[in-house]
Amino acid sequence: QVQLVESGGGLVQAGGSLRLSCAASGRTFTRLSISWFRQAPGKEREFVLALSWRGGRTAYADSVKGRFTITTDIAKNTVYLQMNNLKPEDPAVYYCAASSIVDWTRAYDSTEYAYWGQGTQVTVSS
Repeated sequence: QVQLVESGGGLVQAGGSLRLSCAASGRTFTRLSISWFRQAPGKEREFVLALSWRGGRTAYADSVKGRFTITTDIAKNTVYLQMNNLKPEDPAVYYCAASSIVDWTRAYDSTEYAYWGQGTQVTVSS
């Protein structure tokens, strides 16, 4: 069983930056595919980005390309979502998700991920 705990959410001005953390326990990240999703009020959960350790691949939603990146700290078994140039359309609850096996062609699909964190709120002020 894998447990994921997100942190780092908060309030930031438009154009600012924020870094979210996702700490895992129960399995090392190097054996998982990890993703970030977000969900705004009244909207469906939306894919943000994903990382596959095995394939050394990353995938990004078009809406965050060039602004969001994923980094890792293997020693801490933690994955980070670095968000730069935050926009008014970025506020949401951000979720970290992971799974041992992910069909990479469907990395954007939330049903591919078995483990989820509780989410952390990101708010952007204009």
